Amino acid sequence: MIVERIWTGNSLRNFNYLVACPETGEALAIDPVDHEKCLSTAKVRGWHITQLLNTHEHHDHTAGNAAVVAATGAKVIAHHRAGSRIPGVDRGVAAGDLIRVGKTVELECMDTPGHTMCHICLRSHTDQPALLSGDTLFNAGAGNCHHGGDPVALYGTFVSQLATLPDDTLVYPGHDYIENNLRFTLSREPDNAAAQAMLPQVTGHDPATSVVTTLAQEKQFNTFFRLASPAVIAKLRESFPDLPERPDPMTVFVKLRELRNSW
Repeated sequence: MIVERIWTGNSLRNFNYLVACPETGEALAIDPVDHEKCLSTAKVRGWHITQLLNTHEHHDHTAGNAAVVAATGAKVIAHHRAGSRIPGVDRGVAAGDLIRVGKTVELECMDTPGHTMCHICLRSHTDQPALLSGDTLFNAGAGNCHHGGDPVALYGTFVSQLATLPDDTLVYPGHDYIENNLRFTLSREPDNAAAQAMLPQVTGHDPATSVVTTLAQEKQFNTFFRLASPAVIAKLRESFPDLPERPDPMTVFVKLRELRNSW
């Protein structure tokens, strides 16, 4: 399996992806809002885009669909309840459904509500596991819940699904927010050594060549995985004095998401 990360360079800092079968050259386009870059990259690599997946319905992930379909005839895939929000969906998928690309690529759909309630992440069935996480999991962060989402549902997704994936899973998110997210981590947990070490590597970085993190790294410096950290909880109680001394993990997650909204 080949994962081609495409930096759009737009104001929203989107990443697009092509996932290709090295044997057949067939490719799946993921959230190809920058359709020109996706199509040109496929052409240069000698790939043919046969399928297109939207992780969710937001315009900055779906706006390139029509152009990619017109150029390639690709079939559009989305969450099975997102069809009314995404024009031209050919296949609605649910948790556990498989997307096959060419002869060698098999991706499992994960139903991951929170950023929106119709969000799909993809996990690869490969020796080197990978997660194409859309706007659910970012490098060092979590998606917002402003436009049709729910932070309690997002907490459930993090705890019951993402945290259980293999630690060596590579994380491919829908946006480049790693620098700002690490700064948020350090505002919540100033002594986080992993965040301190990573921040200089991504300060003023070129997202086109930026680091690809693993889930093990995310558990070290992503605040939204560090819900039992005494340092995180102590700092949180400064902002929320009524918080219990030992708050439950869901409360910690929701309060962190609330702070990140205005940080």
